[in-house]
Amino acid sequence: MEIQIRKAVAADIQSILDIVNHAILHTTANYNYDPQTLEIQQQWFEHKTAQQFPVIVAVYEDKVIGFGSYGTFREKIGYQYTVEHSVYVDDHFIGKGVGKQLLAELIRLAKTQGLRVMIGAIDAENTDSIAFHRKFGFTECGIVKDAAFKFDRWLDLRLVQLILK
Repeated sequence: MEIQIRKAVAADIQSILDIVNHAILHTTANYNYDPQTLEIQQQWFEHKTAQQFPVIVAVYEDKVIGFGSYGTFREKIGYQYTVEHSVYVDDHFIGKGVGKQLLAELIRLAKTQGLRVMIGAIDAENTDSIAFHRKFGFTECGIVKDAAFKFDRWLDLRLVQLILK
């Protein structure tokens, strides 16, 4: 399976939205309750672009099957070298190496931008994602108990970090 990783363009926003909305409705990978609108996703894309943060997509047979990005971790100037990332993969392509290619590219891009730390915020029950991040050298750096409420239960948020060298 040959997957192309490339910079996202405006024409990809609907596909990104479809992937995000599936995660919102069916998983705890995203703590939103309601599906995003196309307008909100376009604003997200424009904001990332304006801030010079990457939005990348994984494409297979001309279809966007995953995406990744990173952005501001916290607003204060002292955090300017730390980013928080997100990687989402179409449900039909999970476990096929798509996320691996996306995260590898995000790490590469972060290094070229001179960033120091990449943070991941993962639902604490998502052991697959935690193990996935460990393979890239991320270490666990904290857990926020009862950080969110979704699907009628409290969820813990596990933080992982990678020191970029």
